[in-house]
Amino acid sequence: MDFIHFFFIAVLLFVIGVGGVILNRTNIVVVLMSLELALLSVSLNFIVFSVCLGDLMGQIFAIFILIIAACESSIGLAIILVYFRVRGSIRIDQASLLKS
Repeated sequence: MDFIHFFFIAVLLFVIGVGGVILNRTNIVVVLMSLELALLSVSLNFIVFSVCLGDLMGQIFAIFILIIAACESSIGLAIILVYFRVRGSIRIDQASLLKS
C-alpha cells in the first residue's frame, strides 16, 4: 500500500469519529468512542507522515497521543460510571440535570 492510501484511511477514520460526535446525541459512551477514533486517526496520520518523511518525531508524537487518549478514556469512563450509578442512565440529554 502506498502512503496516500494510509493518509486517506486516516482522514476517513477522522471524519467518521467527528461525525459520530456530531450526529450522536443520545449515548455518551458512543461519543467517547468517537473521540477515541478521531484521536487514533490523528495518531495514524502522524505515523504515516513520519514514515513518509523519514523523521522519527511523528512516531514520538503518536506515542504521546496514545498515552493521552488512554488517560482520557479511563477518566471519561470513570466519570460515566459514577454518573450511571447516580442517575441510572448515561443519556446526554439528561446530563443537563446535574443541579441536584
